[in-house]
Amino acid sequence: MRLTFLGGTGTVTGSKYLIEYQSRKVLVDCGLFQGLKALRLKNWAHFPVAAETIDAVVLTHAHLDHSGYLPRLVKEGFNGTVYCTAATRDLCRILLMDSAKIMEEEAEYARRKGYSKHRNPEALFDSDDVEKSLRLFRAVDWNIPFPLRDGLEMSFFKAGHILGAASLRLSHADVSITFSGDLGRPDDPMFPPPEKPGETDYLVVESTYGDRIHGDTNPLDQLEELVQKAVKDSGVLLIPSFAVGRTQALLYLLYQLKNAGRLPRIPIYVDSPMAIAATELYAKHPGDHALGAKLSDDVFGIAHYVQAPEESAKLSQSKGPMILISASGMATGGRILHHLKAFAPLRNTIILLAGYQAASTRGAALARGAEELKIHGEYIAVRAEVVSMKNSSAHADAGQIVEWIKGAGKAPRRIFITHGEPESSEALRLRIRRDLGWDAETPEYRDSVEL
Repeated sequence: MRLTFLGGTGTVTGSKYLIEYQSRKVLVDCGLFQGLKALRLKNWAHFPVAAETIDAVVLTHAHLDHSGYLPRLVKEGFNGTVYCTAATRDLCRILLMDSAKIMEEEAEYARRKGYSKHRNPEALFDSDDVEKSLRLFRAVDWNIPFPLRDGLEMSFFKAGHILGAASLRLSHADVSITFSGDLGRPDDPMFPPPEKPGETDYLVVESTYGDRIHGDTNPLDQLEELVQKAVKDSGVLLIPSFAVGRTQALLYLLYQLKNAGRLPRIPIYVDSPMAIAATELYAKHPGDHALGAKLSDDVFGIAHYVQAPEESAKLSQSKGPMILISASGMATGGRILHHLKAFAPLRNTIILLAGYQAASTRGAALARGAEELKIHGEYIAVRAEVVSMKNSSAHADAGQIVEWIKGAGKAPRRIFITHGEPESSEALRLRIRRDLGWDAETPEYRDSVEL
């Protein structure tokens, strides 16, 4: 087998790993590059491998940095099978279609407003490409070895990151390779702990938070304080949030505050059709999370869900106090942009950054203290208070990643550290060496390794 790194190296976006064996090609994850312009341009470049020669794609989970390039790959000629868990399949239907819609709307908006450098701006892919992609999906059960082609076998085991998130083991002849996917936290109240990898010849592991240890700060205390301030100032607590995973986690935190009598009377809005559809899937896949049916109904019943664009527009013209959760989580697109235009210039607004902010996104600019944001071709003043949420990540920290790796039992032949900024990946490499005495390496984009 040969492994080639086509994304997720030196960055947390664009995860793609090509496995070649005999005359077959399998792509593990098919993520969209986000953030820095140099990364985003890779989405538009011709794919390094002829798309029609790829036999299958295997997705670890549905987040766009792992699945979002799939419709483009189909547009370029891929027509194989896409393997994933059932929940990932259902989430991809939501995320990919929403992504196409946003791209189409932004291209049309740019054409009408004339702020694009391109004479005729186009979307990276459209809804038709997504529909073609979705017809290729096949769901695979948990923890059951599944034969692909010519002796390659795959199996999914739970990663605890979002609904349906998996780690993946591939085996061919006497060689095995395990991909961590994105690892959740072992103490996450919404998901069971990530399952250990077991013995493997090769290991590809994420390093999003490879340079830090999550603190013991209780996010409930911080959230309660911010809600109280929004009520006092009659302001808006505006939360850019990932539609899948983070929005549901925020609702669970708010539910906990309410259940403990710590949540003042304040309306809570979830303004993201994608987040609404994703939330409904928790009832469809109860075995993939730890809430149970009754608790899910109670947790997700505390908010008012906004579907219609007209109601979303009215929210942007409303006054506080209110809690407004809207996608996207890094403010790269979606309805959150309209709310930022409306509320970021107001001093009684609190913008709560509730998740990871990749370099060169609007979320990262806010986290750095930017005094203005460029949205839809114009600069918007930021006078709101900007706060980053503490200790709420859905990713394992450095110590938890090392503990997960330790579950291999003995050192793999090689460990490859990916899906992290360079500082995070290097810090994790050093920690693995220090804590386990095992060597690890950080591959570069398009590096290729014989397994």
